[in-house]
Amino acid sequence: MDYLIPANTNNGKLILGIFTKLDLILFGSGIGVTLLLVAFFDMSTTFGIVLALSPAFITGFLVIPIPNYHNMLTILIEMYEFFTNRRTYKWRGWCFKDEYK
Repeated sequence: MDYLIPANTNNGKLILGIFTKLDLILFGSGIGVTLLLVAFFDMSTTFGIVLALSPAFITGFLVIPIPNYHNMLTILIEMYEFFTNRRTYKWRGWCFKDEYK
């Protein structure tokens, strides 16, 4: 008996198979801020339109699904951790050449 685990087993844990709760909260807050800015900014200028719509576009960019990762936010977090953490690793394992005779 061979068991085959499908590659998308974690999709059942996600909302709509794509988003986590944090993703939806982040995107929802971006949409909410955008709606407030649309209500209060002058929408007759290009700068006002870009400024008002930027929170929705930025949060939408962060939660867009990416293959082999969860989303763009995950990639940015991992890139930050890679460049800020120590990248010289000390050997702490065993090897047959290290054994005493």
